[in-house]
Amino acid sequence: MIIDVLRQEHRNIEKLLLVLERELDVFARGERPDYEVVQAVIAYFQVYPDTYHHPQENLVFEKLKVRDSAAAANIGDLVAEHRIGSERLHRVARAIESVLADRELLRQAVDDIIRDFIEHERRHIAMEDRYFFPTAVKALQPQDWTEIASRLTDQKDPIFSEIVEERFDVVRSHIIQLEQEAEAERLH
Repeated sequence: MIIDVLRQEHRNIEKLLLVLERELDVFARGERPDYEVVQAVIAYFQVYPDTYHHPQENLVFEKLKVRDSAAAANIGDLVAEHRIGSERLHRVARAIESVLADRELLRQAVDDIIRDFIEHERRHIAMEDRYFFPTAVKALQPQDWTEIASRLTDQKDPIFSEIVEERFDVVRSHIIQLEQEAEAERLH
C-alpha cells in the first residue's frame, strides 16, 4: 500500500536526519564535521522528497480533500508545508556553502539553521505519521488508492520505478556508511 511505502520513506529520512544531526554535533563542538557526509545528505534532500516522496503524498492529500474536506482542513496545507521545508533546506545548503567558502558566518547561525531544518522535518513527519496517514487510510476508498497508484505509474518519467528507488536505497546506504567511517575516523 502507498501509505506503507511513505511510512518507510519517513524512516529512511529520519536515519538521514540523525546522520545530519551527528555531524552538526561535531560542528557544535568546534570540530570539523565530515562535509562530504553533510553535502550528501543535503543532495539527497534536494532531490528525493520533492521529486519522489511529496508528489505521492500530495496525490493522497488531494483525494482526502475530496473524501473528507474537514479532515483535510484539520491537517492543514500540506503542499505549503512541503514548500516551506524545501526553503529551509535551501537555507541549510547556503549555510554549508558559506562555511566551505570561508565566508563570514557565525557558527551559532549555521547551527540554528540546520537544527531548525531538522526540527521542522521531524515535526512534519510526525504530523503525517500520526494524523495525515491514518486519516487517509480511514477516509479513502479502495478505488481512490487504485486511482492514486495508477496516476503514479502513469508517469512518463520513470521516477517512481523500482530501479530508481533501488538507486536511492544505495545512496541512503552510502550516506550512512560515510557517516560510520567519519565517526570511526574521529574516534582514532
